[in-house]
Amino acid sequence: MQKENKTIFPLALTTIIILLALGAGAFLLFKDTLPPEITISPEETNVGKGSQITIGLNDPGSGLKSVEISALQNGKTIPLIKKSYPGGVTQTEEILDLAKNELQEGEFLIQVKAQDASLYPFGKAGTSSNEKLFAYDATPPRIFIQTHTTNLNQGGSGLMVYTLSEVAEETGIHVGDRFFPAYLQPATGNEHLYYCLFTIPWDTPPSQFSPVISANDKAGNEVERSFNFHANARHFRKDKINLSDSFMERTVPEFQGLLPNTNGTALEQYLYINNTMRKQNRAKLVELSRQTSSTMLWHGTFKRLPNAANRARFADARDYMYKGKKVDAQTHLGLDLASLKHAPVPAANDGVVVYADFLGIYGNVVVLDHGLGLQTLYAHMSSLSVNQGDSIAKGDILGHTGTTGLAGGDHLHYGVIVGGTPVQPIEWWDGTWIKNNITSKIQ
Repeated sequence: MQKENKTIFPLALTTIIILLALGAGAFLLFKDTLPPEITISPEETNVGKGSQITIGLNDPGSGLKSVEISALQNGKTIPLIKKSYPGGVTQTEEILDLAKNELQEGEFLIQVKAQDASLYPFGKAGTSSNEKLFAYDATPPRIFIQTHTTNLNQGGSGLMVYTLSEVAEETGIHVGDRFFPAYLQPATGNEHLYYCLFTIPWDTPPSQFSPVISANDKAGNEVERSFNFHANARHFRKDKINLSDSFMERTVPEFQGLLPNTNGTALEQYLYINNTMRKQNRAKLVELSRQTSSTMLWHGTFKRLPNAANRARFADARDYMYKGKKVDAQTHLGLDLASLKHAPVPAANDGVVVYADFLGIYGNVVVLDHGLGLQTLYAHMSSLSVNQGDSIAKGDILGHTGTTGLAGGDHLHYGVIVGGTPVQPIEWWDGTWIKNNITSKIQ
């Protein structure tokens, strides 16, 4: 009996070892039965020389073993990447730089084949593939200028008309750090006609004014072109604003919900409003300028507030004085028009209301869009008679003048904005100027 036990024990141990080995083998064999995951991006299928195609590879089980990437175009296979991975790599990306490859313009197919390090069954189940069709475009748009006479005044507006060889993803005029979008117009034939309102900003002397037309297509190809122009320098006035305690104590409380620190002095809070909040409000006007019609909504000269005296001019350089000391400096970018207290404010021209609410230093504001990035601003109003989205005709009453915001007295701050940049409003009151510089180019 004892002899039999001695024989059975080694057999049982051997059996256990064999079962454990088989279990371990089965675990290694079956622990990864899924092939690698392959993603191909971007989603946009139009690509160019500046584009990159990203191949994402993921295998959290046994890890990646190898990948082969090629392009198929016009019946020809172009090898791009053939690569093996060291053990333990479960996720990676391969970047295809199209500028370094042999692709020709037209459609091509990216093909990816990846294999993981799994044993099941004998490595065959660990292979996967993916493919995606792209269109390669290495030719940037061509710009054909239609406007051959462009005269501008510093702080004033201009219009450029041009066509492109293809519809652009984005196009417009760069003036330093400012960008003025152009808008595609209905046209006959194969012309892609664009109108672009732009400006030589008040803070840019003609010697520093270098406007450039740019155009990007869907494939990321970009082109730039300069154009002929004549720019006239303008000299703007200097002014002083005397700040009194009574004015600040009356004005600052209107902004209490917008101030980060209400424990400072009235002067400290006023300076925050006049600086930081002013920048925020101007950034909002740039944002609103992109909410514009791609076609011209206005007609004829722009209407002004009737019987109103002009108390402040466009681009006045203002020094703010407190107790005989200069405490701030800002630029007044509009016209201050005053007539009767709570005078009705007519719309300068046809358009659509894109903003009708409180806006910091401007108080109660209406911003009216006239198309092509051209907008008018009506600020400091005591009441508003319109709402965002309303269609407005020239002369419709938008509200009434007042003292909201940083207004020292009842008046209308009237501004004209092109692509988010304030411009000289007086030009738009002049029918001859509009004809010579805007409508004659469109016709």
